[in-house]
Amino acid sequence: EAIMAATTRQTLVLVDCLTLWLTNLMMPAELAPERASAPDWQDGVALLPEAFASAQGPVVVVSNEIGLGVIPLGTETRAFVDVLGRLNQQVAAACERVTLMAAGLPLRLKGAA
Repeated sequence: EAIMAATTRQTLVLVDCLTLWLTNLMMPAELAPERASAPDWQDGVALLPEAFASAQGPVVVVSNEIGLGVIPLGTETRAFVDVLGRLNQQVAAACERVTLMAAGLPLRLKGAA
């Protein structure tokens, strides 16, 4: 809803960052420690790529690539890494351009420069 409300043909929207958004969605601060995740986070994850694809104006999305390093063995951590990886793939599929930044250097993965 926020993406659709904020986008116009003349307005650039910056989403910074997808990783923090997912963290807040899967593990909201108001949950008791014994509950590892919100029950309806999957709905938000499913709708986000559609929101980007149907935005009326340009949207820039920042996300972290956390699956390239050592991943702790904890169940919740592994689940988060997997969900973020799939979400990054889905969002990238909905985008015209995708750039991976490493050490301050851009690596174009999709689209024109």
